[in-house]
Amino acid sequence: MDPASAVAAIGANPASFAELVAQLQDADNDRRKAAEAIFDALKEQPDLCITCLVQTLRTCSAVEARLFCSVMIRKVIYYRSDTDLKSPVLWDKCSQHVQAVTKQALLEALVQEPDRNVTSKVCAAVSDLANLIYSKSGWTELMPTLLTMLNSNQQPQIANGLSVLGDVASYLAEHLKAQLQDIVNMLVRFLACGNKDVTVAAANAATAFIEAYEDNGSRQMMSPLVQPMLAVLGQLLSSGDEEEARNVLEMFISLAESSARFLRPHLIALVDAMMRVAGAGDNLDANTRQLAVEFLVSLCEAREHCPGMMRKVPNLARSLFELVMGFLLDIVDDPAWHNAADDSNEDAGAGELYDSGQEYLDRLALSLGGKAVSDAAAPLLGSWITDASWQKRAAVFICLAQIAEGCTKIMSSASYLEQLARMCVMGLNDSEPHVRWAACQALGQMCTDLGPELQAKHHATILPALMAIMENFSSPRVQAHACAAIVNFSEGVESEVLPPYLDSLILKLLNLLQHGAKLVQEGALTALASVADSSQELFNKYYDTVMPLLTQILTTANAKELRLMRAKALECISLVGMAVGKDRFRADARNVMGYMQQVQAAGMEADDPLASYMLQAGARLCKCLGSEFMEYLPLVLPSLLNSASADPDVQVVDEDDLDADDLPDDMEAIPMGDKCLMYRSSILEEKATAVNMLSCYAEELKEGFWAYVGPVLKLVLDGVEGQSPLIKFYLNEEIRRSAAALLPSLLRCCIAAAERGVPGASPAATGEFLRAAWGPLLEALRKEPEGDIQAVQLDAISEIVEMVDKALLPADAIQAAFKVFDVVLEKADKRRAERVSRRATEDFDAEEAEAIEAENELEEELFDQVSTAVGAFLKKFGDDVLPLVESLLVTRYGAMLTDKSRSSEERRIAICLVDDLLENSPAGMIKHFNNVLPMLLESARCTDHADLRQCAVYGLGVMAAKGPVEAFRPHAAAIAELLANIVRQPDAKNEDNDMATDNAVSALGRILAHHGEALGADGGAALAALWVGNLPLKVDLVEATAMHEQLVQMCEAQDPRIVPHAAKVASVFAEVLGGGKSYVSGPVGLRMAQLLLRLQSAVPAEAISSVLSTFNAKQQASYQGFMAGNVPE
Repeated sequence: MDPASAVAAIGANPASFAELVAQLQDADNDRRKAAEAIFDALKEQPDLCITCLVQTLRTCSAVEARLFCSVMIRKVIYYRSDTDLKSPVLWDKCSQHVQAVTKQALLEALVQEPDRNVTSKVCAAVSDLANLIYSKSGWTELMPTLLTMLNSNQQPQIANGLSVLGDVASYLAEHLKAQLQDIVNMLVRFLACGNKDVTVAAANAATAFIEAYEDNGSRQMMSPLVQPMLAVLGQLLSSGDEEEARNVLEMFISLAESSARFLRPHLIALVDAMMRVAGAGDNLDANTRQLAVEFLVSLCEAREHCPGMMRKVPNLARSLFELVMGFLLDIVDDPAWHNAADDSNEDAGAGELYDSGQEYLDRLALSLGGKAVSDAAAPLLGSWITDASWQKRAAVFICLAQIAEGCTKIMSSASYLEQLARMCVMGLNDSEPHVRWAACQALGQMCTDLGPELQAKHHATILPALMAIMENFSSPRVQAHACAAIVNFSEGVESEVLPPYLDSLILKLLNLLQHGAKLVQEGALTALASVADSSQELFNKYYDTVMPLLTQILTTANAKELRLMRAKALECISLVGMAVGKDRFRADARNVMGYMQQVQAAGMEADDPLASYMLQAGARLCKCLGSEFMEYLPLVLPSLLNSASADPDVQVVDEDDLDADDLPDDMEAIPMGDKCLMYRSSILEEKATAVNMLSCYAEELKEGFWAYVGPVLKLVLDGVEGQSPLIKFYLNEEIRRSAAALLPSLLRCCIAAAERGVPGASPAATGEFLRAAWGPLLEALRKEPEGDIQAVQLDAISEIVEMVDKALLPADAIQAAFKVFDVVLEKADKRRAERVSRRATEDFDAEEAEAIEAENELEEELFDQVSTAVGAFLKKFGDDVLPLVESLLVTRYGAMLTDKSRSSEERRIAICLVDDLLENSPAGMIKHFNNVLPMLLESARCTDHADLRQCAVYGLGVMAAKGPVEAFRPHAAAIAELLANIVRQPDAKNEDNDMATDNAVSALGRILAHHGEALGADGGAALAALWVGNLPLKVDLVEATAMHEQLVQMCEAQDPRIVPHAAKVASVFAEVLGGGKSYVSGPVGLRMAQLLLRLQSAVPAEAISSVLSTFNAKQQASYQGFMAGNVPE
């Protein structure tokens, strides 16, 4: 029977619905699918569907059928067709009569249903329906029914009534507020009644009510609930009912996450109880102990609600740290761990507590702060590192790896780094492989969290110890982990650190590659790739030895168990190619692309890691070969677009329907109340990689990528059917980040293609692209929750504004951007106000002040990014955007300039924006000159923030060059003296101050050029001598180019203030010409060379020769090229 006919039959005889219910639960897949099709058709007739479910629930004798119907009622009331997701839910399509009958039947079932499991689902159905309808039409019979149940003398009815009451608390809070004291009294009574079902239900309801009310009065009224809840936990544990005890522990965790401040009056009792549970050892199940620690750690993390609270609990940091360290001892030596065939046995021997211990250490360091945790750690780690138990020695290094991120500030001190390096070398020399492995783990993580200082200061002890481990073939798993530590060491290491070790290090890695176990070979490949990436052109020395071996692995490692090794060989080849450059790599690159083409044509299995590695390798090869890669683009782009379009199979399912055993290995589940958000993590990772690679191709190939701009833009802005656009793909941050970065790259492709006459490309097409992308980009910025992604989006806006013609951005598009800027900054201001309020709490301390400072710095970066974007508009549109900029300055940046409590960094950000206004808006310069000048002078005198001083003196230079002459001239001499004083400081040229000093020299030069007559009868000859004496500029290259051109102009004009310093001028010219186009533009450099030729005979020979003697080959070539009349490359 087809579904429509089956539904008609049910309509004629509703009693036959019971047969459908049975079929829906049938084990036979075909019969069940046929029944599901009928049920889907039945949902298109809402009255009939609900009526059948309710009647079966109330009348069927089969418990399984009633249970099924109670579950389905919850689902169908919210049902809407996939073809019309904006239509009303099924419940709203039901007639009033059916709705009334259904509500009454559910309440009757709530009271009368005899089966406990069915009752539980009925409670959930009642709660969900109340949630749906209470704010609309209400449910007048609900509360009287619940009160009747709660006042009965039947314990099951009381428990069920409490269950529903707890579920509805959040959305009936306002309706019940007048009865809150009565509810609290009732809950206290039920918590103490002694019946397990009732006490647990009462604890759940108490949790719900506490979370439902946030005002202080209500919270104070509910404070008496905490101790009875704690007593219920104790009773359950004493009676051995750990399953229910864990439910209560999860309620406390929920309160810790949502209502930590509410728990403060009970903190000592709560901490004491949870520490006893967590420290119960074998007397309690590991899961129970974990939940107790989860509660404590969650309280530590509740900094927004009660900053510093947990640090005030006596001995809490030390006691909790020691307890969690004990979790790391839950490990034994499993023979499988030593097997290095692959990484599947890395956790062999670890018990249930081991991974939790690592997680909790990480979270404690981040939440309690580095000082508290490092103080707690020092004595214990010092004791354990020499303990006879290898578990304790290994735990020391696992701990260091976990707490390094949270303790970065403390651990980065010179003395701490020396101690850590010494400890790690001790661990690397330990006789026990587990300890050596853990020491590699600690070193690798600390190189990431404490680098590059750790590598720079202690490479002489760290690298030899790691390389010694590579020689120990008796412990292949440790060898492989030493390779992983080399990867961390190499990433971000300063350029001068690795070269002395390259010969030995590469030799050892090649030895592992040829003779190591499979896991070791894979690790060696990754380490070799990382070393090549860090060494760049220095790797040319090893290319002829390394590349044949890598190619051999790539083309011969075809067995299934060697697939990852083959993929890592491809990764290594691509990174080596980038390191040595296309001239050396070109021939091998063609072979690699040919291999990739063959593999792609032959097809790969779905789980072959080579597919993902090929995405990244293709982009690297493109970056290396540049335009020469164009012939391979049709090979790589189709698969890349497929990966970027891949569906990660996102689903939202009821928690009750989730069966972890039936899920694919890569299916992730994120709890969301009683629902779970599920997705395929491997597909999502591949999608993120692909989107990132698209940006690489577009950026590198420009007009060569034109044919793919349309399909890629559609993915970014519209997505594919059933998926969100990439720019709003909220399931993955990396995808949103890459999508935002893609837009300016794609626009650059459009512009380059139009300029080069690529068919189909034109200025009109560029305008069409911009109109399509502008609104979605602004909307994504407005809604983006992550500050670091907003920074990328703002960068994209800045780049777009800088590259397009003014006509392509009409007034309404500009106004829309400034409106979004204001919204973004308004949210940031609110977050700042919340942080300020945290300072007023009773537990606020110095460590919390540091944490807030770190949060402020992240927020300051957002203001800085917006300021940069606004600056881009000012550079492009000048006076046309002045009113919009002024509005933003007044509402969002004004306090940064005038409020003395704001940080120097905030003031710097605001002054940068003011500088852009002065430089690019003539009307703004005139209008705001008198107000801005005192602010710049004050900030220029700042001695403790060089970046603020730099922005201020830059602004003074702009005012000197572009401000109204009559307004600036009265201040010129005083400002020149202020700048001279900055330049004369003994530490003016040190690393912290050199950028500010360059800008002060530049500003002084502009005053000399535009206001010499205000500097005395000689036009400021002494100041001119100081100016010339501080040339050439080498730090701020923009100012360097401008000042060196000014010096050329003054020499060409035979400025009397410059003529007496001919020898110095000659040496400056020589040094600038040796620096090439970094220090001077090509045409100006040629003019400078002509002047230097004339000066050679007029100045002592050593004025020039002393400079030339310091040149390297590249500087010599640049100098000689200019002097010969050629602009060097």
